[in-house]
Amino acid sequence: MVNFTGIVSGVAMIILTGIFHPVVVKCEYYFGARVWPVFLVFGLAGLGVSVFAENAILSSVAGILGAILLWCIRELKEQEKRVMKGWFSRNPKRKE
Repeated sequence: MVNFTGIVSGVAMIILTGIFHPVVVKCEYYFGARVWPVFLVFGLAGLGVSVFAENAILSSVAGILGAILLWCIRELKEQEKRVMKGWFSRNPKRKE
């Protein structure tokens, strides 16, 4: 029997990374890095689903999603630094 779990997981990794890169940029622009707890909660939830899912594909994709969401916390902090360096625009209407 052919097993597509690895291929599906790899494609999910690429797609989810591509989705969450602009999400991090937009979140930092509109809310700043203070939204990191949202990423923490959903990241841990994704890892929880991964641990308890019986389907291998669901488990791997949920684990990838959880890990990406936790990585987004670090990227929010890095994005904040990029904005301070002038590499990305700062939202003039956002209150700190």
